[in-house]
Amino acid sequence: MEKWKTLKSEYIHKSPFGNIRRDHCELPNGIEIEDYYVNEYTDWVNAIVITKENELVLVEQYRHGGNNFFVEVPAGRREGNETHEQGLIREVKEETGYTSLREPILLGEFMVNPGTQNNKVRIYLLLEAFKGDKQDLDDTEEIKVRLVDFDSFGNQILSNNINTQMFTVTSYFLAQQFLVEKQNTK
Repeated sequence: MEKWKTLKSEYIHKSPFGNIRRDHCELPNGIEIEDYYVNEYTDWVNAIVITKENELVLVEQYRHGGNNFFVEVPAGRREGNETHEQGLIREVKEETGYTSLREPILLGEFMVNPGTQNNKVRIYLLLEAFKGDKQDLDDTEEIKVRLVDFDSFGNQILSNNINTQMFTVTSYFLAQQFLVEKQNTK
């Protein structure tokens, strides 16, 4: 297999949220696609945050694109020259007030939707978290912190008893697998 060739590229929209790019591409078999749209977004980080009491720290907020309230893992983008880990710790603290003295554990890095998007999500596990501060939300954020027993959250997902999104589901099951493997090596 060969990669596509980009013959021409132009931005049809740019904003602080993300850009939309229109590419004119040539496939390896010679077929051309004149209008292939790519959404350019920055990478972001997700955090599975587990307290010393084995509670999963989640956030609930309204998501306009989904026209509903969703329970999710804390997440966000890096700011300035932050490392991914620094951005993660800041986002968790801002959204939930929780922090940890332990270093974040990288569980994986994945493309979000490589068919039409160029960004990645890095999923981290933050263990032995504790409430250290108040939330520090942006003016456009209204977030409720939810604590759920970590071990029972998988059942809520599998039985569709929680309104969530795929990044929370993926993050949870990666963390669960990591913790099972860690326990089995003891």
